[in-house]
Amino acid sequence: MNCIVVLLDTLRRDHCGPYHRGRPLSEVQSQAQPDWVVPTPNVDRLAERGTTFDNAYNGSTPCMPARRDIYTGRYDFLERGWAPLEPDDDDLPRQVSGPPNRSIHELTSEGYRVSELITDHYHLWEPGSSNYHHGYTGHEFIRGQESDAWKTAPVEFTTPDGKDSKFERHFRNVALTRDAEADHFAARVFRRAADWIDANAEREDFYLHVDCFDPHEPWDPPEALLREYDDRGYDVEEWDSLPAYDEWENHYDEGDLRHIQARYAAMVRLVDRWFGRLLDALDRNDLWEDTMVVLTTDHGTFNGDHGRTGKFHAGTATHNHDACAHVPLIVSHPEFGHGERRDQLVQLVDLYPTVLNAVDRPCPDGIHGHDLEPVLRDPRTRLRDYAVSGTWGASVSITDGDWVLHQAPTEGNRPLYWYGITGEGRPELGPYDAETGRRTADYHPDPNSVPTWLADKRTDPNESENLADARPGKLAEMQEALAVTLRELGAPEEQIDRLGIRDR
Repeated sequence: MNCIVVLLDTLRRDHCGPYHRGRPLSEVQSQAQPDWVVPTPNVDRLAERGTTFDNAYNGSTPCMPARRDIYTGRYDFLERGWAPLEPDDDDLPRQVSGPPNRSIHELTSEGYRVSELITDHYHLWEPGSSNYHHGYTGHEFIRGQESDAWKTAPVEFTTPDGKDSKFERHFRNVALTRDAEADHFAARVFRRAADWIDANAEREDFYLHVDCFDPHEPWDPPEALLREYDDRGYDVEEWDSLPAYDEWENHYDEGDLRHIQARYAAMVRLVDRWFGRLLDALDRNDLWEDTMVVLTTDHGTFNGDHGRTGKFHAGTATHNHDACAHVPLIVSHPEFGHGERRDQLVQLVDLYPTVLNAVDRPCPDGIHGHDLEPVLRDPRTRLRDYAVSGTWGASVSITDGDWVLHQAPTEGNRPLYWYGITGEGRPELGPYDAETGRRTADYHPDPNSVPTWLADKRTDPNESENLADARPGKLAEMQEALAVTLRELGAPEEQIDRLGIRDR
């Protein structure tokens, strides 16, 4: 069958209709959220045809580590952080479409499939993570998003973050290219994706990967949508297109926070509106009977949860709590699970084998992911007992769906190594050792980082109360589960030591 994966960056599950089910945000997951409802009719439209996963979790965070999970079927955070694909990665596009720089006819005659990447995600091109597009048969980069160095012409424009911010590039690009809602990046991405489907509908077993940067920051939605949640629109004293990755009270008052939440909600509305164009293309080409569609994200974001704004990454003095780790995942399969829900623990690494199975390509050995088709077929199928997630060099989280442990590293955070040739040019990385395949790393999380955190998700879905001291028995049980799971995944042994769980 054909397969389409749609990745919407920084999408909170409580803002998606299949999860909030028409309830105000404050009643879904966190009372720190506003009491408004965010309709997503097109996400709902996909869910009616598909299966909604209630216990889907990311793995590696933030943006590019999550993508390497998807592209390799392995947890990136166990060995390294933000970086390009490694030369020996069995990356998903190459598994689908074969070696690059060969004709489509030659490759399809050998059993490979046509694939396409359509994205405005500048991180896939920027230094430090620039090769995620190489394996596709074709790729199209929608220019101008975030810090994309594109337009240079002199133009009068304003940027809320100041002319010295990297987002100066974004607002310069926007000033030179945007006249209407149809010029927003999400609109351009999904119009192009719909065009590609129209042009390639007759192909067999194609793979389309749509990586839409919205609703990631910078948050600059159309003012008409913004006014649905904040009647001031942009008529406020000041605003940041990139909310502070910090405790919000250090930067904002309650009115500022509500404006941030409003701009995020409006961005989700914008993305949902234009996502409908892709679904329309499937309708008019009668492709639902032979196409699997996956909708998910890399992570969520804190919008007042835990007293914070911004997402989790190393050094932000928090853990990968539910608002970031617990992600939406909807899979529309031609045959199974229509309009159904599943409560199994699933993760982004599962997309790798699921896509390969869908397009009838073999799956390499040694991956961490599981094909989701058996779960779609039979709601009794269980894939894993625990889901794990984390950021390289920082805390590691594990959940069984009822309890969650966020295990902080020990003081000193050693030993710690970065595995792989490539890296982001971090000053704390030593030279590459070809014999061991790693680099020494001297990285210390923020000294004000929160302690190890244990929460009961059945009564506290937002993980607001730390029960680590009150439930020592459960803490030890979850720490033992984390140590066992890391070993089963083949994690480097030093991960056990730096997390202080060697005796578990």
